[in-house]
Amino acid sequence: MYNHKTLKDLTMKDNFMFGAVMSIEENCIGFLEMVLGFKIERVIISREKSLVYHPEYRGVRLDIYAKDEHHTHYNVEMQVKKRENLGKRSRYYHSQIDMECLTQGAAYDELPNTFVIFVCDFDPFDRELYCYTFWSECQENPSVELQDGCSTIFLSTAGKNFKDVPTELVKFLRFIASDLEGSKANFEDPYVEQLQNSVNKIKSDREMGERYMIFEEMLREERQEGLEAGRKEGQLKAKREAVIEVLGELGMIPERLVLQMESVEDSEILRALLKLAAKADSIDAFEESAAEFFPVK
Repeated sequence: MYNHKTLKDLTMKDNFMFGAVMSIEENCIGFLEMVLGFKIERVIISREKSLVYHPEYRGVRLDIYAKDEHHTHYNVEMQVKKRENLGKRSRYYHSQIDMECLTQGAAYDELPNTFVIFVCDFDPFDRELYCYTFWSECQENPSVELQDGCSTIFLSTAGKNFKDVPTELVKFLRFIASDLEGSKANFEDPYVEQLQNSVNKIKSDREMGERYMIFEEMLREERQEGLEAGRKEGQLKAKREAVIEVLGELGMIPERLVLQMESVEDSEILRALLKLAAKADSIDAFEESAAEFFPVK
């Protein structure tokens, strides 16, 4: 069951609010400077790639795409649920930035430095660190760096190494991890206070309320499509298994026939195959009568 939230119920760990808050330039700069440790004069945030629906990306994206005055590109994403493929997800984001730059006419030696940053409300690597930073280096000699310009950073709200990271980062991550009531507390940090003010403004902004309603509708449609696809696949699987079960009564089923059955995606064809299987007196007879649906090679 989908637990619907109103805009006023959201905290920074909700994708819509995280995306809306980080789409504000001063918030994005503050976040990047805190995490990366160097000054950034300004960033250009690509809002059309943030709070919108992208079919080619398989759903709703709320990442923050930005670039600074040095042409460095950043991708920031909030992650609430632990996923097994975050490493490959980061690889995909790096490649997307590269491909966009190349299609705009950049040469390989002009590709920008890229940072992909995940803010995780869990420990992605179970080492109790607030921050995990990755870049390419030589296994045989770690002092030799590839210098490909790509860096991936995972921030974790479940870290415990307080002495190894800046205090402001710990306070930010505690703010991210807070529930609705806890997120209103005084974290005694100017950047967190800045984010809290942005959250309050967004919640009272009528236009943002309308955008959230559109976003929620897109999510509902996406979930519905997923449920329908799941039901359809379940029905097809059941029909395939029914045909295989009937054929199993006739003898050993060749592997090629099993593979052919698994490739059938049409419910009506599977119904026809089930009828043919019920009438057949041998596997060979079934294959002969079913040749029109998947010719035997």
